[in-house]
Amino acid sequence: MKATVKDLRYNLKSIMEFVDRGEEVVITNRGQNRARIVPVEKNAPTKEANPFVGMWTDRDDMKEVDAYVRGLRKGRTQC
Repeated sequence: MKATVKDLRYNLKSIMEFVDRGEEVVITNRGQNRARIVPVEKNAPTKEANPFVGMWTDRDDMKEVDAYVRGLRKGRTQC
């Protein structure tokens, strides 16, 4: 199926019904193919790796998270 950007804007629900039935939808803008909407495979994993998870695992000062946060909250002055 082909649909224009305007069709996508105003008829998204009906276009997504085509995709739910397993059809591929090509989106055009001013006569040029711009995008393709394809159905996701049923068995394909949908969870993508988050690049921010574990980004500070190699820091020694954050091994004990509670102590690190307490140090941040304590501030600069010693009372």
